Amino acid sequence: MCGIVGYIGHAQAAPIILEGLKRLEYRGYDSAGIALIKGSGFSVTKQTGRVDGLSQSIPPDFGGGTTGIGHTRWATHGGVTDDNAHPHISSDDKIALIHNGVIENYAAIKRFLITKGYEFKSETDTEVLANLIAYHFAKEPAATDDSSRLLNSVRKTLHHVEGTYGICVLCADHPDEMIAARRGSPLILGVGQDEMVVASDVAALVSRTQNVVYLNDGELVAIKGASFTISTLDATGVSPVIDQVDWTVEDTDLGEYDHFMLKEIFEQPAALENAMRGRFAQDGATAMFGGLNLTANEIRGIERVMFCSCGTALHAGMVTEHLIERFARLPVECDHASEFRYRNTPLFAKTLFFVVSQSGETIDTLAAMREAQRKGFKVLAINNGVGSTIAREADGGIYQHAGPEIGVASTKAFTSQLVLGAMLALYLGRIRDMSFREGTEIVTALKQAPDLVRETLKLAPQIEQIAKRYAHVEDMLFLGRLELFPIALEGALKLKEISYIHAEAYPAAEMKHGPIALINEQCPSVFIVPANELFNKVVSSMQEIKARGGPIIAITTAGAELPDGLADEVVRIPQSHEVVLPILATIPLQLFSYYVAVERGCDVDKPRNLAKSVTVE
Repeated sequence: MCGIVGYIGHAQAAPIILEGLKRLEYRGYDSAGIALIKGSGFSVTKQTGRVDGLSQSIPPDFGGGTTGIGHTRWATHGGVTDDNAHPHISSDDKIALIHNGVIENYAAIKRFLITKGYEFKSETDTEVLANLIAYHFAKEPAATDDSSRLLNSVRKTLHHVEGTYGICVLCADHPDEMIAARRGSPLILGVGQDEMVVASDVAALVSRTQNVVYLNDGELVAIKGASFTISTLDATGVSPVIDQVDWTVEDTDLGEYDHFMLKEIFEQPAALENAMRGRFAQDGATAMFGGLNLTANEIRGIERVMFCSCGTALHAGMVTEHLIERFARLPVECDHASEFRYRNTPLFAKTLFFVVSQSGETIDTLAAMREAQRKGFKVLAINNGVGSTIAREADGGIYQHAGPEIGVASTKAFTSQLVLGAMLALYLGRIRDMSFREGTEIVTALKQAPDLVRETLKLAPQIEQIAKRYAHVEDMLFLGRLELFPIALEGALKLKEISYIHAEAYPAAEMKHGPIALINEQCPSVFIVPANELFNKVVSSMQEIKARGGPIIAITTAGAELPDGLADEVVRIPQSHEVVLPILATIPLQLFSYYVAVERGCDVDKPRNLAKSVTVE
């Protein structure tokens, strides 16, 4: 969840590291810091707050070094203080280190190091790593060429560590070297022209190079000058695979928009087109996925489907559950990935697992995938992170191709997951018992989705005005039925994430079973009430709210006739096929949460206490 940047090359390191940290700030923004090797020691500056504040406070004489590391923090161990900010320097001033992850046995290691005379200035688990590396470095005999001393010290340290880490290490005695290692936290090596960049996300290095090496768990990279070697914890050499990043630094710029969230909301038509491109059969009656690595006969043998994911991705899985059960007649279960990994869930032998993760690095989802694989199940992934850990370890899957998503609150990645879920329901249905005619109807509807989203986005000025009228409230309810209940969950989550308004979601018919006690004039309810077979049922729930004085915001479809005066606000989205309706219903909820947050003066792209990619438990 923290942002890591390391640079070693020919240029001044500080501006490159600061630029990288700025692009990674969505991964953590409690504090930031940078350390450069200068002469025979380190030049360090760090402080609480944002990267811009760090940049403005750097002393004029700070720069000049061509090797350095930088970090933007999302606090786990220890409060948000200058001392707890990274980088951390060992008490003998030999080692500088930045870290993403959690060291579970740090307390025991810390007690040991204190007996050896090492001192600690912070409350973090990370400082323990810096001092333990320094301890092993002091004991490590110099090699013939002295090139492996630092690497050996890091390797010995990591053998003692329990937990997760992505680390980048510098040593004052080896100013032309950098060591990086990972277990459970993403780390990427960028291979440039006579320079190397280490980062926790490709966004930090695409301005320097498109050539990257994705480190696997248990691997270390030793960089010396313009060369590098990769090895495992047991010192086995690894042949690197250099991949090409398929997007550029311009893709992570704001352009004409005030916030990344708004930019990404309006990028959704293109994201949907990219997700569907080349994935429909020539007969126009089904979807095609080249990466599932399953034959039609194997798919026909599936008797159950299970989705494991977290947060927004779980909501996408819940919508997909409804569509697969509706069109493929397969029982589907959705589970929180964080719970699945610890539950002793009875599992059916002929179950196909899916994990859903925008980043492909969500630690709970990754652990759930590994647990299912350990039990002998094939696990497929839906994710947006090409080269991510989940993408590389899954048995197959579907890339979203939504492009980089910088805003912490997911928007285009979510609707991309929704369209892929609908295509998956179509694909499974056509292999099983869906007719050619129904398949062509769904394909036609999905192809229309981008234009219908463009039409829905035209509602932004109306939704902005509604948001201004309700931005003062502190509680809201979101209600929908069947495949639109997960959309209500997503609407409530978005509002909570970026405006800090308490919001809950329920199936509309569940209101009378308790939540209706919350209704008053200061608690608005947002109903998703399309013109479908449950329209009158949802209207009845709305009338129960209205009778108790609760304000109502209705998101309905064109042509639906709501009783006069029932809703205080009415937002009409285009009428559409049921596989497209969840996507369209999502757009007003995203816009509403965005405009409410702006009206309340919240930091939309960097909401408090949150980070984009959750890589720690």
